[in-house]
Amino acid sequence: MLSILRKARLKDKEMRILMLGLDNAGKTTIVKQIMNEDITTVSPTLGFIIKTIDFQGYKLNIWDVGGQKTLRSYWRNYFEKTDALIWVVDATDRLRIDDCREELAGLLLEERLMGASLLIFLNKTDVAGCMTEKDIHEGLRLDAIKTHKWAIFPCSAMTGKNLHEGLEWVVQDAKDRLFLY
Repeated sequence: MLSILRKARLKDKEMRILMLGLDNAGKTTIVKQIMNEDITTVSPTLGFIIKTIDFQGYKLNIWDVGGQKTLRSYWRNYFEKTDALIWVVDATDRLRIDDCREELAGLLLEERLMGASLLIFLNKTDVAGCMTEKDIHEGLRLDAIKTHKWAIFPCSAMTGKNLHEGLEWVVQDAKDRLFLY
């Protein structure tokens, strides 16, 4: 039934994308960069922000949800009808890679997120000394993820590097998964 509902919504060329990650990973800056908004005035997201963008003929509804530890228990309120999960990782935050892995692992067990594409944006790769894609691959234990199709894109919310490429992957994966053209 869930698959039929997703197919019906994609025929309307609309997708719901949930953007999550630990606090200070750069989720809101990524959304602002995608929307061509001013990225110099970003403050911590204390709830959620919804932005809609027309992208390759699809209407992408991006739900940017705050990542502070006190807000994470509320993430489950945003899972309904999610077509793609974008997990944002701060490539400079080596101290919290275990927390990042544990939070992501918990999300991937959620029934309402089953079948959603998983895009991992490795943000802040423009900062010297940041973790590499290989570091994140190992740190998040991505090879153990068998429940979701996933891809990792090193990116920079400040420069916009690889943000559109990541969204292209999300749209293409949803189309492939649901057999739509």
